Amino acid sequence: MVEQGATLFEEVRPKSLKAISEAIDDCRRCPIGCNGTDAVMGEGPKAAGLMIVGEQPGDVEEQQQRPFVGPAGRLLDKHLQQAGIDRGETYLTNAVKHFKFVQRGKRRLHKTPTAREIDICRWWLDGERGLIRPRHVLAMGASAARGVLGRSTSIGRERGEPIAGEDCTIWVTVHPSFLLRVPDNREQEEEKFQADLQRVAAAMARDGG
Repeated sequence: MVEQGATLFEEVRPKSLKAISEAIDDCRRCPIGCNGTDAVMGEGPKAAGLMIVGEQPGDVEEQQQRPFVGPAGRLLDKHLQQAGIDRGETYLTNAVKHFKFVQRGKRRLHKTPTAREIDICRWWLDGERGLIRPRHVLAMGASAARGVLGRSTSIGRERGEPIAGEDCTIWVTVHPSFLLRVPDNREQEEEKFQADLQRVAAAMARDGG
């Protein structure tokens, strides 16, 4: 066994995406995995050149057992299409695999994962990356950036610029849910988000995907 933070992990990760999917559903290494929700596995082709990482599944994603199928996912789909990025050729996943929420009547409202919860779940995200081996990874939002980079980061400072990883190029931008919450300048923020995606698309085109 090896120790990561205060949690013990197996030395050998599952060797297939199916095995990771089965394992994360049984994972109880942090409080989110113990809240009665089902884990949501990433989806997309195994040989995807681009991996997109969000924060965590939301209410709709947990119900449908698919990433990015709620309002933020639909907005992401629109911008991916505009940037010339095919969702069907992209692997989409989240930094945290279970839905962390607070109950408000009949509604389950999103609650941001802690840094420790993100770091614990990074074990599974790294497993997905190791199997997909994408040339580019796009982290959307601060939680996703921490899950991908292993450190806290400033989205405003690092967004839209390539970050050299050990085996891929990493990009950071806002999460599309942020765009849904912008009260006054949503059009401007969507333009900036679209510009970030176009930079990723251009880099993928230069290196053949």
